[in-house]
Amino acid sequence: MVRSIKSAKKIKRKSKGSDKGDGSSSSSSSIPSMPAKVWQPGVDKLEEGEELQCDPSAYNSLHAFHIGWPCLSFDIVCDTLGLVRTEFPQTMYFVAGTQAEKASSNSTYQEKKASSNSIGIFKISNITGKRRELVPSKPAAGNSDMESDSSDSDKEDEDVELGGSGSPSLQLRKVAHEGCINRIRAMPQNPHICASWADNGHVQVWDFSSHLNALAESEKQGAQGASSDFNQAPLVKFKHNDEGYAIDWNPIVPGRLVSGDCNNCIFLWEPTSDATWNVDTQPFIGHAASVEDLQWSPTEAHVFASCSVDRTIGIWDARLGKSAVASFKAHNADVNVISWNRLASCMLASGSDDGTFSIRDLRLLKQGDSVVAHFEYHKHPITSIEWSPHEPSTLAVSSSDNQLTIWDLSLEKDDEEEAEFRAKTKEQVNDPEDLPPQLLFVHQGQKDLKEIHWHSQIPGMVVSTAADGFNILMPSNIQTTLPSDGA
Repeated sequence: MVRSIKSAKKIKRKSKGSDKGDGSSSSSSSIPSMPAKVWQPGVDKLEEGEELQCDPSAYNSLHAFHIGWPCLSFDIVCDTLGLVRTEFPQTMYFVAGTQAEKASSNSTYQEKKASSNSIGIFKISNITGKRRELVPSKPAAGNSDMESDSSDSDKEDEDVELGGSGSPSLQLRKVAHEGCINRIRAMPQNPHICASWADNGHVQVWDFSSHLNALAESEKQGAQGASSDFNQAPLVKFKHNDEGYAIDWNPIVPGRLVSGDCNNCIFLWEPTSDATWNVDTQPFIGHAASVEDLQWSPTEAHVFASCSVDRTIGIWDARLGKSAVASFKAHNADVNVISWNRLASCMLASGSDDGTFSIRDLRLLKQGDSVVAHFEYHKHPITSIEWSPHEPSTLAVSSSDNQLTIWDLSLEKDDEEEAEFRAKTKEQVNDPEDLPPQLLFVHQGQKDLKEIHWHSQIPGMVVSTAADGFNILMPSNIQTTLPSDGA
């Protein structure tokens, strides 16, 4: 399994334009432009002097930010700004847990304090974007397909084209946390209540309502500025016998929680009030190795699934004792992550350490082989997998190969439709022919990708975290509900 950030380094904020190198300007006219090629991850290699460039026309929206130390885990906090939002600019709320570099024993007090971990509660506002045409327009005669460089004025024009003025605004409040945060999740029914898994073996539940309210008020007042640091006690703290990563809130019963650790144990938390929980000290036992992920059923309040380093997936019913009601080998390597489809409750997705991910129809378990789709596109461990909250056949996957991929299982290869599309785009599209037809989108540019989430209130919007920060992206080919440019 691949868990921790490979090399945790604090990211320093750069002033605008600091990525220009020594400050000397380079004119695009002095560098011959080269025709653009579609990069095939794992197949193509960069030659000396070559570099990858993002094609902004592939996105309705694309932004990057960081909050200092890398974050292994985060969650999107549901808000009251609208259940289905399609117009830019957008605003989002998050919670995230840091993976600060461990201070050495001879570090000074200031160094130890600076490297301490925290939970970040933050708001990103003024997230701009624009609906793109799926078929690119034909370039003017005499121009190359894509220029590899552009002047500052061209870049400013592109910013305007993306649908807004100025860059996104980050407002951050940090709550001190003992230990690195392995995973953090916000309760869907009461998103100000969050649970964190620490590398010291503690699972803690927090009430962040005051911080979220302060961020919401700051928007009304137009306030911005640096982050604020706070000390706050959790509502409850429970100590496992080992650290862990698996945790999930029940989508049906508010406050019901399960947490699993590297000691093969799963514990059930039952709420006794809005701010108190009773943790059953008798764990669910069945896995022969570390429990890596947990997912509650979207339709059965007492049923949950687990996956493990022992290569199996277990299905449990809390009413029927502490043993799994079903258990089966899911992959040929560690099963790192699972996702239970909220829109098609018979479908369970799983991702493995060998880079494969599978889709199972749980209705077929009794027949033996329940796999309805299996993909071997990624060649490195799967680090996160999540079904879309808006399309039952669509899911996002991240891998240690630094790719975020989006898939639509309803798609099949259509030679006639593909030929028609190629005729419209002519030489502008040169995509590899051996890609699975279900692969909708490949996003790159982040290092050591760890976790991804869809925004449940903004169709098509995906957020990812990696060693070098966060990306917010909306691919242009998976979102059809945005207003047209003239709207």
